[in-house]
This record gives sequence, structure tokens and C-alpha cells, in this order.
Amino acid sequence: MSRLRFATAWLAGCSGCHMSFLDLDEWLADLGRLVEIVYCPIIDVKEYPDHVDVALVEGAVANEDNREMARRIRDRTRVVVAFGDCAVTGNVTAMRNPLGSARTVLERSYLELPTLAPAIPAAPGILPVLEDRVRPLQEVIAVDGFLPGCPPPAGMIREFLEGVIAGGPPVARRPRFG
Repeated sequence: MSRLRFATAWLAGCSGCHMSFLDLDEWLADLGRLVEIVYCPIIDVKEYPDHVDVALVEGAVANEDNREMARRIRDRTRVVVAFGDCAVTGNVTAMRNPLGSARTVLERSYLELPTLAPAIPAAPGILPVLEDRVRPLQEVIAVDGFLPGCPPPAGMIREFLEGVIAGGPPVARRPRFG
């Protein structure tokens, strides 16, 4: 039997969800025997591969690079999971939304606050083009499950992965608001 092709990805977020993933400690060695890890920020793979079975996607969509990566993940992955509160709701990453457009945020950050050589970076490749609004993952692509938390606890991540590895359907943990 072939192993599941597993990936994790990091969009606009703090990497706390990946730190919680690393908190799986010794079980990560077991996971490595049960799945083929084909993409993850902690391994040296530059391009998101084709034919991924399950991907945990951390972070919100805050810029064009995030949007492009989210679409690539959806196109190439059977089961996409919003991993952590930034992916599920926008959370801390979306705190810039009430400030207005991307231009307003850039002006405040690069023109109004600096004391030395205020300027918005304009050279290609310096700063990804910000979207006017930070969005949770499911507003940009279809997702198949949710692992909420800031960050999700390692036990919840393990429970989810054990269920998927055992052949069960991904548990869609829809977030509850209010």
C-alpha cells in the first residue's frame, strides 16, 4: 500500500501552527513512516508538488503570493485543511483590515512612522503585493476541514492525522463563532 502524500504550507501567519506541529515530538518519527512528507516549510522543497493527498495550510491570504499559493495547493491536493485560526478566521493577520486598503497600511507603515528615509519599497521582489483585505483560507479556496486554535494543540493535530491515515474522512471541524 502506498503512503499518503502529506504537505503543510505557511501563508500569512506567525508559524505558531507549525511550532505546534513540531510539538508532536516523537510521534513525528511515526508520522514519517506512515506518510510521505512532500512539502513543508521545515524541509527543503521549493515547489509545491502535484498529487498531494492531505495538506495542512497555516495562515491567512494577505497578498498576491498567498492567493497564488492557496490556489496551487487546492489544484494539486485532494484534502485541504485550514490549519489554525489565521487560516480559519483571519485572526491576528486580519487585524489590519479595519485600517483600510493596502495603500493605507503601506503609507502608515513606510511613510508616516519611519524617521529615516521614509519610502514604500517599490523594487520587484522586495514586498509581495498586498491585498486590500486579509481573508481566511475558505474565502479564497474550498477547504475540506478545519483545525482551529492559536495554535491548534498538538493532540488535536495528531488525532486529525491519525484519522486521515486510518482511511477515515477528514473531520470537518467547523469553527463556532459567538
